[in-house]
Amino acid sequence: MSLIYLKRATAADVPAIMPIIANAKALLKADGSPQWQDGYPDEAAIRRDIMAQQSWLLMIDGQVAGTAAQVVGDDPNYHEIDGSGWQNTTAPYATIHRIALSADFAGQHLSHFFFSNLISQAYQQGVRNFRIDTHAMNQRMQAIATSLGYQYRGEIHVDEPGDNLRHAYELNLAD
Repeated sequence: MSLIYLKRATAADVPAIMPIIANAKALLKADGSPQWQDGYPDEAAIRRDIMAQQSWLLMIDGQVAGTAAQVVGDDPNYHEIDGSGWQNTTAPYATIHRIALSADFAGQHLSHFFFSNLISQAYQQGVRNFRIDTHAMNQRMQAIATSLGYQYRGEIHVDEPGDNLRHAYELNLAD
């Protein structure tokens, strides 16, 4: 059994994070998705996440196995939504962004473990509402989100260049 845990990323982790992001971009491209094909997320975005204390790493036996940003607070991208809309519009929420797993750990179903730990971390801060968005062609992320209980709520537009239409999902947990 491996030791698996979550930790905040630091600037020293950037060299381990960027190849994971590059691999995720390549997977999206191979799937035909335009998401992350315009340079975003770049090193500057990852460093901003780190400086804001929003960057998290999934660690396995001391190795970086995954990276994600979890933002607790209002996301302007989520103000306008087409479809059924957000179920919870009053409680604070956490949004998981820029999540990617290392190719070195492929096939181990670590995305569920990573999400679970991120959700638990925010839950301990009192957050019960969670949101995520992904491109319509990102079938992997859509499958992960729905398997974890996220509900499709509609479509949003994110502040990114190019094809910025995203499917939006929400998860609400009880106290």
